[in-house]
This record gives sequence, C-alpha cells and structure tokens, in this order.
Amino acid sequence: MSWRLLIRRILPFAAICAIFALATVALDAALHAAGWQSIGRYLGIPGTLLILLSLTYSLRKRGKIKWGKPRALLHLHEWVAWIGASLVLVHAGVHFEALLPWVATGAMGINVLSGLVGKFLLTGTRESIAAHRKKLEAAGVQPDEIEDRMLGELAAMRAMTRWRTVHIPIFVTFAVTATGHIVSILLLWNWS
Repeated sequence: MSWRLLIRRILPFAAICAIFALATVALDAALHAAGWQSIGRYLGIPGTLLILLSLTYSLRKRGKIKWGKPRALLHLHEWVAWIGASLVLVHAGVHFEALLPWVATGAMGINVLSGLVGKFLLTGTRESIAAHRKKLEAAGVQPDEIEDRMLGELAAMRAMTRWRTVHIPIFVTFAVTATGHIVSILLLWNWS
C-alpha cells in the first residue's frame, strides 16, 4: 500500500468514521450526564427528518426536483445524513427491546459507511485516472494508446461507480425497517 493512498484516502475515511462515532457517543454521554437521557428517546424524530432532507440530492440527481445545485446538494446530503444518523443512533442507544429497531439501525449504519466508501473510493479513482491521463498526454502518448494503457483503471472506475447498487438497496432496507419501527411505535403508543 502506498503512503499517498494511506494519507489521501484511508486516513480521511477513518477520521470521518471516528469523528462520527465520537460525536454520537459524546452527545449520548452529555445527555446522560445532564440527566436528560429521556430526550434521546425523541431524537429519532429530528434524525429521521434530517435523513429525509438528505434525499433532496437524490431527487435532484434523478430529475425529480429542479432547484438546487447538485454539488451543494451533495454536501447537504452528506452532512445532514451523518447528523441525522448520529441523532438516530443516540435515540437507539442500547435500549432495543425488539428486532426491528436493531435491523433498522444496522442498515442505517451500513448505509452511512457505504456512502463514505463511495465518496472516498470514487473521488480517489477519478483523481488518479485524471492525473495518469495528463501524465500520458504530456509524454506525447496518442489518445488510442492512452485508452489501451488505462483500460484496467477505467474498468475499475466503472465498477466503482456501481457502488450505488449496494448503497441504494441498503437505504431501502433502512427505510422499510425504520418505517415499520415508526408505525409500530404509533400503533402501540399509549395515547391516553
């Protein structure tokens, strides 16, 4: 493994995962220290709303909405989904009494991680291919020869652009199980 790969891709990925985990644990610890742990029970609501807000990027990308700049919506998607997931994790805590919340939380966690992997791997591969192409062009290599030499890299990038085939089904699993959890809470809530 090259030092460059470690420094430019793996360390930032690990740092974001660590910050996400630490922020979640710190928020939960702060609520417990202040005696407000019962507030965590209700953080699932704003967390879920933030996750829903993060879908504006997907809607814009698929042409379902016309407003917003895709790059700005992508940044919104990333940050709002991470914050929403953190709130949902504080809401979940370790107080699960049923299987459905465990499955929903697990799917959400895997979805956050798959989003991060897609972000870092795809960005890194695109940058690497662009740099390699420039290097070959600067060396005077003909366009057809460049394509032949970069065939493996281009195939790898095409495969990585398909990471969404994992990310989207995991999100659907999260959405279905979270909806089931929400519906069951509403049905079993003591409304009196």
